[in-house]
Amino acid sequence: MNVKELFLTQKQTEHQGTMAVYGKIPPDRLAWRPAEGVLTLGQMARHVWLSEQGFVRTAIEGDWGYSERRIPQGLLAVLGEVTRLEDELNQLQRVHEETMRAAEAFPLELWNEIRENPKFNLRWPAGVILFRIIEHQVHHRAQVGTYLRLLSGVRASPYPL
Repeated sequence: MNVKELFLTQKQTEHQGTMAVYGKIPPDRLAWRPAEGVLTLGQMARHVWLSEQGFVRTAIEGDWGYSERRIPQGLLAVLGEVTRLEDELNQLQRVHEETMRAAEAFPLELWNEIRENPKFNLRWPAGVILFRIIEHQVHHRAQVGTYLRLLSGVRASPYPL
């Protein structure tokens, strides 16, 4: 298995787990947060797909546009308003499918090509950026699972009991 195949396999598996956990968010609790100043459940879902979309462009095209907006303006400035869980889940699915197609089409010999942004002192191989998308998704999936446990007392995990 090469690095591209590993990415595609891992991305698909983790996406299924993420959808399982995010699907447990009560639609009427999108604005819930455990403390002031942290993302709501809905904002967490929005953040995951927006950042994935932005970092796929960085990895595949060398386009740092998402980071160029996100870093100086702050996360809340780029999120926009979250209104319906169904919309966020649909966007998570759409972006995942776009990521899978883009990664599949991305030539294996370019996975080590460096993507650099001197303005923010960022320098990563394209493949590392793609794998960090998975890491980021799992990180926030765990947060959502914890939020849901605090909110309802029910375990929200992608894993069987």
